Amino acid sequence: MKKIIYGNSNFRKIKINNDYLYIDKTKYIESLENSSDDFVIYLRPRRFGKSLFLSTLQYYYDENSKHEFDAMFHDTYIGKKPTALKNSYKILFLEFSGINIDSGMEIIYEGFKDSLKLSIRRYFMSYGYEKYIDELKEIESPTGLIKYFFGVANDDKIYLLIDEYDQFANAILAHNMDDFLKIVSKGGFVRSFYEALKGATQTGVVQKMFITGVTPITLDSLSSGFNIVKHITYKKEFNSLAGFTQKEVEYSLEESIFKRCEEINKNKLLEKIKTWYNGYLFSSEAEDRIYNSTLLNYFITEYNFDKCKMPTKMLDSNVASDYKAIMKLFNIGDTQRNYEILKELIETGEVIGVIKDRYDLGREFSSDDFITLIYSMGFITIKEEIFGGMYKFEIPNYVIKILYFNYFAIELERRNSLKISNDMGRLLLDLAMGKIEPFKEQLNTVIKTLSNRDHQGFNEKHFQVIALSLFSFAEFYFIDSQAEKNRKIPDIMLIARDKRVPNNYLFELKWKKDKDNNELIKEQGIAQVKGYLELEKVKAIPKLRSYLLIGSKNGVEFLEVK
Repeated sequence: MKKIIYGNSNFRKIKINNDYLYIDKTKYIESLENSSDDFVIYLRPRRFGKSLFLSTLQYYYDENSKHEFDAMFHDTYIGKKPTALKNSYKILFLEFSGINIDSGMEIIYEGFKDSLKLSIRRYFMSYGYEKYIDELKEIESPTGLIKYFFGVANDDKIYLLIDEYDQFANAILAHNMDDFLKIVSKGGFVRSFYEALKGATQTGVVQKMFITGVTPITLDSLSSGFNIVKHITYKKEFNSLAGFTQKEVEYSLEESIFKRCEEINKNKLLEKIKTWYNGYLFSSEAEDRIYNSTLLNYFITEYNFDKCKMPTKMLDSNVASDYKAIMKLFNIGDTQRNYEILKELIETGEVIGVIKDRYDLGREFSSDDFITLIYSMGFITIKEEIFGGMYKFEIPNYVIKILYFNYFAIELERRNSLKISNDMGRLLLDLAMGKIEPFKEQLNTVIKTLSNRDHQGFNEKHFQVIALSLFSFAEFYFIDSQAEKNRKIPDIMLIARDKRVPNNYLFELKWKKDKDNNELIKEQGIAQVKGYLELEKVKAIPKLRSYLLIGSKNGVEFLEVK
């Protein structure tokens, strides 16, 4: 079995010995050349394979890679149909994702400058400009560095590649809006840097440019100084440039798991993977929904080939930390309104808004700005287009849904001075073992605190969301819950992901107001649970314990139904 590409975005290393399982994206090189745009920007959530595509462009167009072209591209789409521009440029590759943003603006400035200096030095070493390297030490500003570079390389034909143009800027924005505006407004070092790049395109030194990033937030601040790039992010023809289509996922599994585990139910595994990782749509006109490629490759690398079992952890901790860090951007603008949008998503599964191609940071950060932000980051995706540029969005997959619930629980704790146990995993492990009291006590504490603070507005939806948020810390359960109205399935089901887990759970939740008849609610709820237990889907679940949970301002009553 070939190696799986995970944590590796160097196209040459992947292809030169042909020992990696590679999903061919090179047809998009042809698509880019056939378009009329020489300077483009392409945004996708983190960990979607953007860096690997940038590396592919690097080795395809680099004049220094001509001697290795066949070794790298012989079995690819573009290798069989090469364009006239292959190996015809010098490559300036800039990458800004490694800048330390936790130590103040001075360190960020130095990090930006050092990153730029390293890229220029690499260019000088690659293309015979070694004698100019020492001069770089004396230049104090990023703008000075890039102007010096273009002065040296003024007769070259350059393809400029920029990876994660906004990564450090977004991180600054999440911490401090004023600091962000300083670096991207007129006279700021980022704005001045991009103005210098624009000048190089006008002189003809930079002939092509491909920029990747996550969000369009920085674009508005740069627009007057850098208004040359074409936004191809939402174009139908580039919907699957990054990430995997269903066919690409099936090919990956056929070449890995299905080769080693021939007896497993292929369709069942594909459905599980679709639930966990699929769901992204970046153009309402496109047909293919896209998988996060890094998570799919993580799944394959962590798959237990000896026992033909799925990984225990379906979300890579590195990816989880990425998403949790980027969640800090949820605090931009009106944090209460943002919180209400997230709450609506969790309660109903969808939200309505528009996609903005850039932000005007001189104006108030609107609800559509926030919706565009979380859409760009991969926290929601297009469900359907309504009309006039208005979309209905949904949470794309189970991985993101669990991240939402985790975040919501943390926000509940922070906003309400609650004390949610630091050891929720342990409480839920007790639950899995059949000891329900520790979890019951925790849920009681949260419900009593919140319902008494918001007694009139508290309802069954709030109750369900809070319970789901607490359940989400159990990695050994798959949480089956539905947001649709008039459903004929239980509110929450905890389905063990490992046969060794002793108990599965069914929970039906009811909310009782002061005027409600408790006995009637209890009678109706128990009858409802017993009806669920007759469903074929529910009957098929082994070791199932079922409960009716009646919440009120006084806490939660747990009634086991058999």
